[in-house]
Amino acid sequence: MVESKTPANPLFLRDEELRQGIELMFYAYRDFTFESDQQLKRYQLGRAHHRALYFIGRHPGHTVGHLLSILKVTKQSISRVLKDLLEQGYVEQKSGARDRRERLLWLTEKGIKLERELTDRQSARFARAYRETGADSVEGFRKVLLGLLDPAERAIVDKRVRVPR
Repeated sequence: MVESKTPANPLFLRDEELRQGIELMFYAYRDFTFESDQQLKRYQLGRAHHRALYFIGRHPGHTVGHLLSILKVTKQSISRVLKDLLEQGYVEQKSGARDRRERLLWLTEKGIKLERELTDRQSARFARAYRETGADSVEGFRKVLLGLLDPAERAIVDKRVRVPR
């Protein structure tokens, strides 16, 4: 583990402390995604498919436009991902009741099962890290992650992910 020799002063972070954070984020993301990536390969799917499955599962019945706003990808790339997921039976799409042009998305039973398998692995990794570091660290980590977001996105994302207490 990369450790700083002195506690960080939040007002005067040194370049080395910032680089350590960036490096740890790269390593953590690598390990966070590794098991799911291996499983996705068996289905000829990738990370973009996993992200779509995850957010469709978190926001069932929302529009393709909503998914685009969360993932911040092009219509072309989400179309390819959704085409794969629809053809393989992981996602179903319905027209909106008020606006027939709207495409509303849900996971099928098959999609729910795959999303759960993928997310359970990552949840276990988070649970272990949270147990090892304690409640104060969990809240601090949440604040750091929110701080990494663009300022305009923070309130939107914080509202979406806030856990009821």
